[in-house]
Amino acid sequence: MGELAHHHPQELQLHIPDNQEAKEGNSFEPTSIIADSQATITSKPKNSWWWIRVALYSLFVLSGQSVGTLLGTLYYKKGGNSKWLAALVQHGGFPILLLLYFIPTPKQPCDPNNPHIQTNPQAQSQAQSQAPSLKSLAFVYLSLGTIVAINGYLYSVGLLYLPVSTYSLICSSQLAFNALFSFFLNAQKFTPWIINSLVLLIISSTLLVFQSNSEDPKGVSAGKYALGFVCTILASASYGLLLSLDQICFRRIIRKETLGAVLNMIVYPSLVASVIFVVGLFGSGEWEHLGREIEEYELGKVSYVMNLAGMAIAWQVFTMGTVGLVLDASSLFSDSISVVGLPIVPIFAVMFFGDKMDGVKVMAMILAIWGFVSYVYQYYLDGARLKAQRASVGGDGN
Repeated sequence: MGELAHHHPQELQLHIPDNQEAKEGNSFEPTSIIADSQATITSKPKNSWWWIRVALYSLFVLSGQSVGTLLGTLYYKKGGNSKWLAALVQHGGFPILLLLYFIPTPKQPCDPNNPHIQTNPQAQSQAQSQAPSLKSLAFVYLSLGTIVAINGYLYSVGLLYLPVSTYSLICSSQLAFNALFSFFLNAQKFTPWIINSLVLLIISSTLLVFQSNSEDPKGVSAGKYALGFVCTILASASYGLLLSLDQICFRRIIRKETLGAVLNMIVYPSLVASVIFVVGLFGSGEWEHLGREIEEYELGKVSYVMNLAGMAIAWQVFTMGTVGLVLDASSLFSDSISVVGLPIVPIFAVMFFGDKMDGVKVMAMILAIWGFVSYVYQYYLDGARLKAQRASVGGDGN
């Protein structure tokens, strides 16, 4: 998260979305007091506890994504065929997170670090009165839950018809989509390094259009392969949009940095999405084939249940990590961590599922990693510039 100098918007030079969003807060919030409060939240120094949280969330993202994707592939390869069930498992495991609500955390009715709020009782009361209404929260959770449902179903279709290595590499395009949405929704500023990252990721995904599907043991037709490719691209786009919307909701509506806020942004949209998945499961008639699917599953009934349970847990761990990173850093940073884990999946796919790693995939993987490194380097430059600005302000005695 970047640094915001209060009352000096002309000094903002960093590309990180938080800064620009805080700067634009005055046009969305009824008073400048609330905008100042948001600015302080986004400009807190990155202490050791911040780095620990980010490292933990990043571990959640990388491990949850890898395990969830591999178990989803195992489900399809060993006899599973229900797209709606696979989508439901991705988000229907949210009840396991309910126990986290009992973890004691400090309440944050307003930002205590804001000097203006600390010394002004009227400002404290006004800041606290800006808590989101039930109607606003319901709209947020319903909207995000609907997008989550669309996203989950599209990913399920893509994973069904594509080799897992191809699927994972295509998913790297989500960083490009997230950057695009962040530009319009979160005031993301494009720098040469960011543009370079986006171009490389787009080329990486485009290369896979020409990937042969002959390696798929299911003998998927060219039409279904194309459908899987398109669905995965659309899923990556919707995921990028979802992260940008998460960031907007945190900064402009929820305005809290608590564990409860993170959990709410997972549990309620997941509940909405799960209801949609259940309706789709019964409406499509796929539920009628689940009994036979369990009986014919190659690894047995127990493995079938364990596979689905493992997928549910893995994707909840992943979601907890992504939302936590959106809260503590930005949607683009969260997505970049997800993208860096994508090349891990093809490697495991070669080891466990016998996927071929031909020249096209290797090139796509190299470009995806290069694109991610380019983005991270820009984040490093922003951090260095921020330190220089702090040193300059400290030297001037301001």
